[in-house]
Amino acid sequence: MDFLANTHLHITAWVLGIILFFVSVLLKTGKGQKITHMVLRLVYVFIILTGVALFMVGMDSDMGMLYGFKFLGGILVIGMMEMILVRMKKQKPTMMFWVLLFVFLFITMFLGFSLPLGSSFLA
Repeated sequence: MDFLANTHLHITAWVLGIILFFVSVLLKTGKGQKITHMVLRLVYVFIILTGVALFMVGMDSDMGMLYGFKFLGGILVIGMMEMILVRMKKQKPTMMFWVLLFVFLFITMFLGFSLPLGSSFLA
């Protein structure tokens, strides 16, 4: 698979992940929420696999450390999404995790769009 196709695959995966996350948040409880949460967990795996492939290509460049930060940010975004859904299910407070989610999401998307291997959305 060529690099550009992998980039588009990764972008499609995280857009799908964000949509499924908000659908799962809106459903809150019940069978539908459980199903969307399980599908979202499969999408997490797909996001991580495509992200690892992009990370390995990015490590060959002179900006390897920034790609490492982006990879770490992506893992933290997935972690915050999962924490929000699990804590909502247990009816525990989630405000801190929402704030962290948006901070990590902003950092990760900023790095993703500004690094040379990303789309030139901000250029």
